[in-house]
Amino acid sequence: MSVLGNLIWFILGGFLSGLSWLVCGLLWCVTIVGIPVGVQCFKFAKLSCCPFGKEVVWSSGAVSLIVNILWIVLSGVPLAIEHLGIGLIFCITIVGIPFGLQHFKLAKLALMPFGAEVVR
Repeated sequence: MSVLGNLIWFILGGFLSGLSWLVCGLLWCVTIVGIPVGVQCFKFAKLSCCPFGKEVVWSSGAVSLIVNILWIVLSGVPLAIEHLGIGLIFCITIVGIPFGLQHFKLAKLALMPFGAEVVR
């Protein structure tokens, strides 16, 4: 079931969602200091292309809190707004609700990506 969901997801906008994470990661990789942030964006670009069958687990830490605050100010808000908007559009129909819920999961991830780990 997750293969079919991921295939439909990718066709109906998962590619564009993953592309936005990829562009954000490339912009962070312009500076040497931002490379770890860019690498994290690349991991979540992969998740954004195929989110069904995967969960995100958060852990806490002082370093991840500091980087998350910097992330929210510079990149997190536009990505979160994108995922929230697309999620709301998907939730208009009953068939689109699972896709909307995945976008809401990615919106939360867009606000707090550091300290998050993707598990199957």
